[in-house]
Amino acid sequence: MDQTTIQNITNQLTDFGFKLVGAVLLWVVGKWLISLAMRLVARGLRGKVEATIIKYFNSALSITLQIILIVAILGFFGIETTSFAALLAAAGVAIGAAWGGLLANFAAGVFLVFLRPFKVGDIISAGGVTGVVEELGLFGTTINTPDNVRTIIGNNAIFSGNIQNYSANPYRRVDLTAQIGNSVDHGEAMELLRAKISQIPNVLSSPAPDLGILEFNLAGPVLAVRPYCAPENYWQVYFDTNRVIRETLSDS
Repeated sequence: MDQTTIQNITNQLTDFGFKLVGAVLLWVVGKWLISLAMRLVARGLRGKVEATIIKYFNSALSITLQIILIVAILGFFGIETTSFAALLAAAGVAIGAAWGGLLANFAAGVFLVFLRPFKVGDIISAGGVTGVVEELGLFGTTINTPDNVRTIIGNNAIFSGNIQNYSANPYRRVDLTAQIGNSVDHGEAMELLRAKISQIPNVLSSPAPDLGILEFNLAGPVLAVRPYCAPENYWQVYFDTNRVIRETLSDS
């Protein structure tokens, strides 16, 4: 290998090394600028637009800006970006045809944003999952379940099924039962329960707790015990009411 060839290879490697370092710097700076832009947009929209819409818009903005950054880096390496853009568009059509579900999830996400059956922070049951909505993304919705498992559900699975929003109304009813014996005065038992339940923290006085005979079995009457509370206090009231039932009727 002659000296000229070695010099050419050295020059090419050096040029590639500088370009690689420049591309890494461009990527780091670009990612920082994208994060800054998203923070500024979120700050500008905070208080004016719901958190659900802000997160959805930020998700779309992040993906768009990252695609632009990748195209810019490829251009920095001398790759023809117009050809790449055409290739990307063609690939997008092919992917869309092959995975129509992706486009369905995107379309469902748009409808969810504008129809707003729920918002970030709501407790919902959708797509077979119950929990707190953390984020409504371009293609999926992130929900944290009561046992603290982060679950991402395709938007189309949510939009095409039933959605139960436990946070939409100002209060919820807690449905419990209490077994009493045949010899127990059911009227007295219900009055005792009513008095004790009214003392449970976060139980609403309006509407007042519902108590009544639900059914009968061989052991005796089964009482329906139904206090009301704000959605965020549901489980606290649920467990406290069970405790009160046990303590009040332990000798029945």
